[in-house]
Amino acid sequence: MSELLARHRAVIPNWVALNYNEPIEIVSGKGNRVIDADGKSYLDFFAGILTNMIGYDVPEVREAVERQIATGVVHTSTAYLLRGQIELAEKIVRLSGIPDAKVFFTNSGTEANETALLLATYARKSDQVLAMRQSYHGRSFGAMSITANRAWKNNSLSPLNVHFLHGTDRHLTQFQGMTDAEYIKACVEDLRHLLATGVSNDVAALIAEPIQGVGGFTMAPDGLFATYQEVLAEQGILFISDEVQTGWGRTGTAFFGIQNHGVTPDMITFAKGLGNGFAVGGVVARGDLMDAPHAVGLSTFGGNPISMAAANATLDYVLDHNLQGNAARTGKIINDGLRAAAARLPVVKEVRGKGLMFAVELQSPAQAARFMEETKKAGLLAGKGGLYGNAIRMAPPLTLTVEEATEGLAIIVNVLEIINAEAAGQ
Repeated sequence: MSELLARHRAVIPNWVALNYNEPIEIVSGKGNRVIDADGKSYLDFFAGILTNMIGYDVPEVREAVERQIATGVVHTSTAYLLRGQIELAEKIVRLSGIPDAKVFFTNSGTEANETALLLATYARKSDQVLAMRQSYHGRSFGAMSITANRAWKNNSLSPLNVHFLHGTDRHLTQFQGMTDAEYIKACVEDLRHLLATGVSNDVAALIAEPIQGVGGFTMAPDGLFATYQEVLAEQGILFISDEVQTGWGRTGTAFFGIQNHGVTPDMITFAKGLGNGFAVGGVVARGDLMDAPHAVGLSTFGGNPISMAAANATLDYVLDHNLQGNAARTGKIINDGLRAAAARLPVVKEVRGKGLMFAVELQSPAQAARFMEETKKAGLLAGKGGLYGNAIRMAPPLTLTVEEATEGLAIIVNVLEIINAEAAGQ
């Protein structure tokens, strides 16, 4: 055990998981690569859990932050006007497509989801919330209650009355072999039945990830949430799209993941990539919902000048360089290559994803752990997840080049071939 690892285990909780049998310390980064304390370089296909959205040491972001620090003001609180906060909110409102929207900034996706739940339950005067099976929405008390993955739930206590929907579980026997249309029909019939039997009046909201992050990038077929929204609208139930991982063009086919379903939600929660490593999260919601709570509120660090400088520069970079288009282009190279390889590798159960958000589901958690070690050895960083712990999830920075996409694909396929040969006893 390394000296730093021993110190980590002495003072950090056991439930703060580390990747790899021999965890690494990342000490520097440039572009889409990082270097560990031993000097080994890695092509980063996990981006700090989808957070270093445009890579490392980006001059535009670094210089924006340095300019703000040079003013001597790193914090004032929301008791004063914050120009950067207002400018960023204006951009997000425009991009969201939500009419008459307003934005509240937080420090994380967990806080963003808590805020959205507060707004929805306040507006509807109800503690009843719908969420998706296999979901993950954060580690706080309320966010944990709408999380449907036992590995991430510490207790059954909840401030909410939650019911979980189908939509990302086509591996279940009752759904296998269904077309998208048949599956959507079955899920919507189940929703209608739930609303008729399992709840009282005035359900507050449905909250859903367009692509489930911790769930291993499982996703509902395009169009399911549009059909869900039609049913919800009949009873005035609000729709919250958790875009903490899918936002800002990552899917390649839409700027926010929910737009792949043709849906404009009542609220969008966001975090992670927007600050390219700086802590920022938030909610963009209809103005009537955002303005409704009667009590005074604030976020001490949410919307602070440093994070806003980083986030404005990051979002401008994404838009100015059409990184959504780049995600579609480089993501296609990787997704097409993975699907072609999967056809000849029985160890691969499924390849899924959109743009630069893709996953490989293997036959067992042990194989997923093996994949992590072998790709680390080959100089590529990936992530692990899925309901059963057997999925590899990858989401490189949106600045990934065609050459890097090809390089990363070759490493992944080579490691899959090694694991497949081991499984076959060769």
